[in-house]
Amino acid sequence: MEYLDMVVNETMRLYPVIGRINRLSKEDAEINGVFIPKGTVVVIPIFVLHQNPKYWPDPEEFHPESYGTSSHGLFKKLGIPGPKPLPFFGTMLNYKRGVSIYDIECQKQYGDMWGLYNGLLPALIIAEPDMIKNVLVKEFYTIFTNRRLFGPLGFMKKSITSSENEEWKRIRSLMTPAFSSGKLKEMFHIIQEYGDMLVKNISREVEKGKSVNMNNVFGAYSMDVLTGTLFGVKVDSLNNPQDPFVKNIRKLFIFDFFNPLAFSTALFPFLSGIYNKLNICIFPSDATSFFKKFIEKTKKDRLENTQEHRVDFLQLMMNSQNSKEMESYKLISDLEIMAQSITFMSAGYETTSTTLSFITYLLAIHPNVQKKLQHEIDTVLPNKAPATYEALVEMEYLDMVVNETMRLYPVATRINRLSKKDAEINGVFIPKGTQVVIPIFVLHRDPKYWPDPEEFRPERFSKENKERINPYTYLPFGYGPRNCIGMRFALINMKLAIVKILQNFSQYPCEETEVGRTYAF
Repeated sequence: MEYLDMVVNETMRLYPVIGRINRLSKEDAEINGVFIPKGTVVVIPIFVLHQNPKYWPDPEEFHPESYGTSSHGLFKKLGIPGPKPLPFFGTMLNYKRGVSIYDIECQKQYGDMWGLYNGLLPALIIAEPDMIKNVLVKEFYTIFTNRRLFGPLGFMKKSITSSENEEWKRIRSLMTPAFSSGKLKEMFHIIQEYGDMLVKNISREVEKGKSVNMNNVFGAYSMDVLTGTLFGVKVDSLNNPQDPFVKNIRKLFIFDFFNPLAFSTALFPFLSGIYNKLNICIFPSDATSFFKKFIEKTKKDRLENTQEHRVDFLQLMMNSQNSKEMESYKLISDLEIMAQSITFMSAGYETTSTTLSFITYLLAIHPNVQKKLQHEIDTVLPNKAPATYEALVEMEYLDMVVNETMRLYPVATRINRLSKKDAEINGVFIPKGTQVVIPIFVLHRDPKYWPDPEEFRPERFSKENKERINPYTYLPFGYGPRNCIGMRFALINMKLAIVKILQNFSQYPCEETEVGRTYAF
């Protein structure tokens, strides 16, 4: 009974039985510039919030109809089709089936543009390349600079993925040199070391005479490369799962859109401000505290021992702190280093291991492709010669296989931008505050752009064919000024792993391999 639910909720808004809730400060703290001494009671006045005209138009009036649906008429008013939203939840409950599956269903029903509601927040989904170009490139700086992120982020608002406007621009410009081809060549030996460890770990499993769970092996490889290139820490995570570093990194990767904190901010956007004032963060505090202490100690040790030459990302960020070419207000802070470090770990771990798992799965069920790729590897690197940065860049067929895998199985099924002001894009009015979503999975499987889109055909990305691909229909790393800063790093990392494996092994499906299953996120 939807209307019954609306009546009950509107009554509780007008007359909450609990007028206040409180929390006790365990230690001295500074929240949004306000000093809160240890032992202070922090009170949240529920009655005041429920009667605040900033959040509730005509707050004294009893309006069950508008409660939980205040924004849900937007797309109907604009003439944009889409599924009917539920009060409070909007269309979010449909994500339980998988976001990409739901997007495919919506495109079939509504075409290349439709409207959804993440709780009360409107989201315009666009799968039309010209519109995508306008959002990601042409109007990026004027209108679509920022992203909408769910959940209280705390200090992670300072990360390259979450920061906004000039702050994002400053952090991006500070971090870009660390991901140049020159810097990646300098740290390539670190990735090579873990490529050798990857082969040893697989050999150890093969010797047991059992099938190998490549997802576990690649998860360990991905984590080891990240800890090595980010912090200069050597961790064999497959064989040391209880290492404190491994345990705390894993805590950062557990994210669920239906997590109460993330979900509640989608249902009630004003809660984000309250959570931020209380310094509540979606990331586990014990894990972030562990890395904060680790980074502080590592920085201290390195500043005391300046003789050793290091090329990991932490050192590059420390170097930028001490740059004499930068004005002081532009330098990266310790808290920003912490935020970037956690971002690189959370963004680089599962994306790499998942893509590598899909590559080996596709090679196992397409032996002709595997054989052709092995031939290219043996030609460029005869007699199992060690891979070099230049050799990996040179391998055309390897690049084709990786690109086609990311087309079929993009790890980011969507990207979004937030409209900073009212705008009109390709004749479509987009109000300020609207989230514009680009459904990557839909674009990568659209037969208008990819003949027989469900089939694995690396030749789609040959030199001749690549020139005919519309760049706004293939977006595994996003596009434009806010694309994935770690794209080069991710590609070299994955390519080295595949080369090392195919120099030493061949892939075959086992009894547990679910051939033909449609994987979606």
